[in-house]
Amino acid sequence: MRTLYFDCFAGASGDMILGALVAAGADARALQAQLALLDVAGFELSFETVDRSGISATHALVRTADEKQHRHLSAILKIIANSRLGETVKARASRIFERLGEAEARVHNVPVEKIHFHEVGALDAIVDVVGACIGFELLGVERFVSSPLHVGSGTVEMAHGRFPVPPPAVVELLRDVPVYATDIKGELVTPTGAAIISTVCAEFGALPAMRVAATGYGAGTRQYKDFPNVLRVMIGETVDGAEAASERLFMIETNLDDASPQIVGYAMERAFALGALDCFLVPVQMKKNRPGVLISILCRAAEREALTKLLFEETTTLGVRSYEVERRALAREFVGVETEFGKINVKVGRRGDGSVSNVAPEFEDCRAAAVSAGVPLHVVEAAARAAVYALTGENGKDEIERS
Repeated sequence: MRTLYFDCFAGASGDMILGALVAAGADARALQAQLALLDVAGFELSFETVDRSGISATHALVRTADEKQHRHLSAILKIIANSRLGETVKARASRIFERLGEAEARVHNVPVEKIHFHEVGALDAIVDVVGACIGFELLGVERFVSSPLHVGSGTVEMAHGRFPVPPPAVVELLRDVPVYATDIKGELVTPTGAAIISTVCAEFGALPAMRVAATGYGAGTRQYKDFPNVLRVMIGETVDGAEAASERLFMIETNLDDASPQIVGYAMERAFALGALDCFLVPVQMKKNRPGVLISILCRAAEREALTKLLFEETTTLGVRSYEVERRALAREFVGVETEFGKINVKVGRRGDGSVSNVAPEFEDCRAAAVSAGVPLHVVEAAARAAVYALTGENGKDEIERS
């Protein structure tokens, strides 16, 4: 599974995350082009290579014309919703800002709809959050894990005055997340950084067993003596010693007997756009012998509230139940193999020792090749599977040539 590990030994901020993603291989031009789909003027994003205590890192710099402008949560969500960005990016960025709003609402004891963002409502923070979500998509990240977060110490000047580090909103955002402090002075974890990491990560702890494919360092603005103020991200394929990786997930369910099939289908589409790992429908017999449908959505903890909200808003349900489940999933990767019908992309599932357990040719590739060659679909699928096993050999070790 394509995994991103946040190594937060110097904390995290929105610009550090953005810089680290570009340093790890996210195409800067593609990211900038995607940000243009926000359809918001007044900002310029650039990247430069800098030195932080001997480590070469990428500094993301957002220049704006409205640095002092503050926005309500609803205004930010409207900007994202009205943009031309992909649905996955929209959903993830919106959820990050919703978490920010919820944290601020708890700190100030006011309804979330009345939250008026100061620093995190400025255009540069919007660019950081949306840019990070675009970067995750460009890098094909499927799983997020973070180290404990180094939060810093001392005090920090904010819009409402001087506050201890970590400030109240960051404490709320990092509830149930492992954190620590040292003698390093300053705010190492910003609200934007805390919101991004706490939203996308369902796991916190040591670096998981993985084949590291790329590493990137994102630079913070502040410089310290003998302390590299950088965020490190490592990206690669997760490898576990067990037959398959174990992961704690949530199943969200509801029964419907009074909803249009069109509405149910739409809810399923929206669930996947909001980050559901799986969504399926099962016919059920309900009270008064009414035929109905059971909607089941599998998700990580970060998407649980957004998907529960989806069921309440988009279906006729009056109640949603959820429970924790354990999923064991094989490490997976996409590879390209050459066949007599052309190149076919194949999803390969691997056991903990790296041997091949399952091979699934991409249906759309096989269909297009079958139509072009005028042969049955199963012939193309068999050719793709044979090409994979011919490259892996009898022991199924990692000898596949990646596309």
